[in-house]
Amino acid sequence: MVGVAVYVLVDVVLQFLPPHYSVVSDAESNLAVGPFGWIMNLNFLGRAVTTMCAIAAMNRVGRVSRLRRTGTLFLGIGGLCSAVLAFFPTDVGVESGLSPATVAGTVHLYVAGTGFLAALVGIWVLTKWMRSGPGFRSAYPTIVFFAALATAGFASLGLTAVSGQNLLGLAERVCLAGVLGWVLVVCNAIRRLSRRSGPIPPASTAISGQAPPSAGTTVQGGQRNVGS
Repeated sequence: MVGVAVYVLVDVVLQFLPPHYSVVSDAESNLAVGPFGWIMNLNFLGRAVTTMCAIAAMNRVGRVSRLRRTGTLFLGIGGLCSAVLAFFPTDVGVESGLSPATVAGTVHLYVAGTGFLAALVGIWVLTKWMRSGPGFRSAYPTIVFFAALATAGFASLGLTAVSGQNLLGLAERVCLAGVLGWVLVVCNAIRRLSRRSGPIPPASTAISGQAPPSAGTTVQGGQRNVGS
């Protein structure tokens, strides 16, 4: 949750630093090119760490299932793609990076697209997994809202790539708002769940659904006898 807040804060601060890219027409990746670009590259790495922390939190609640494994796999791919972006700067120019002129710009474009798509798939699969989880019941409508917002942003990215790039930056930031908002709400729901139920037990205990016998207790004939 702290990682999400830091990522947004750094983005906002960089918008006010030279070379003053447009939040509406310029891609977020442009912030990583310029005298303060190294800060945005660290932010990309921070987003990857934030994603992995969110995955670790989700892996400690609920039962192990195919939906959770699949969803966290795709979300993890999205996080790793964010880390890769820090090492391949985008091409800043008239085409705003969608028609790259260098190898680094080409890698950045395809990795960024793959990361957005993978994160979106992971979010929807995990949203379906959370539907049956009692710990997410109260937050579920908000979770679905941010998943839908991320989808709308991603669809807008596709439209801007075809029809024109004047709103490219806005579309990308809408998609990011959906992804980061989803992570924030989900992690907050897990935090509330852990506060209500106490420390989350190890996976082996959670799967078995049984606690080990306490001291002074013996098990005979399938029944528990408590000593005096």
